[in-house]
Amino acid sequence: MQVQDTDLKLLRIFDTIVRCGGFAAAQPVLNVGASSISEYMSQLETRLGLRLCERGRAGFRLTEEGAELHAAAQRLLGAVDSFHLEAGALRNQLSGVLRFGMIEATLTDQHSPLPVAIREFGQMAPEVRLHVQIETPGSMEQHVLDGRLHLAVGPFPAQIPGLDYLPLYREEQGLYCASTHPLFERAGTHVPVSALSNQRLAARAYLGSQEVKLLRMTQAAASVDNVEGRAMLILSGNYIGFLPPHYARPWVEGGLLHRIDPEHYVTHLEFQIITRKGGEPTRVVQAFCKQLRAAAIDANRARRGGE
Repeated sequence: MQVQDTDLKLLRIFDTIVRCGGFAAAQPVLNVGASSISEYMSQLETRLGLRLCERGRAGFRLTEEGAELHAAAQRLLGAVDSFHLEAGALRNQLSGVLRFGMIEATLTDQHSPLPVAIREFGQMAPEVRLHVQIETPGSMEQHVLDGRLHLAVGPFPAQIPGLDYLPLYREEQGLYCASTHPLFERAGTHVPVSALSNQRLAARAYLGSQEVKLLRMTQAAASVDNVEGRAMLILSGNYIGFLPPHYARPWVEGGLLHRIDPEHYVTHLEFQIITRKGGEPTRVVQAFCKQLRAAAIDANRARRGGE
């Protein structure tokens, strides 16, 4: 079909509904009522000749065609947003929608350059609207590749062709156990790796093999993509696992978690900026990357000064 302005509007509404998880949750985001959202979806389905989702008492669920169309719509909307960014740059104006990906659980990190970079960029380019998505590293790589995201920041241990990786900053990771775990009482002393090899490890899905090798285990007992899920498993007392100290601090101060032998079991995640390889990034993307790098340099200087 020929894509028109009304189609783009309907696809953006559809994308919002999917990201919110249903019609009801999308109402405050779209600032329209349920009947209007239902009418928009009916228009899009009629235009396409497809049933995109099931809605009713059983809840909201995408059909197989709906899931495929949503992925295609995200690629299309990302391309449209890139066009607007480039068009604005030709007028020497930083404007449009910048689609930016990041991982969760970074806000409590005082060394993260993200809050400062976003503040400085917002003051420099007030006409640019940030569209922030919280995703796993693997999803961000795929979405930068297919154009759904303009850039992303996170740890990407297995670099893939088609993307440029720019080092940004490091995040410390410590090994933790809960107060109900057998290792809790001796966690502050030296704990030999032989005492860890038979423990149950909640590993990061994208770093599982590295953590298993470090602790000389045969396999992880659980694999979790996000920090909150891993923290929950560790707090249960059944698992040990790596967490960023800034994230674990409230539970450590409350006596619920203890860091295991921090002198010997410490790793770092290397955070990087990723953009799609080939062709020069838009001026907006370049400007945001510049702010990220400047903020990272300042944060690193402040950290060294405090050591």
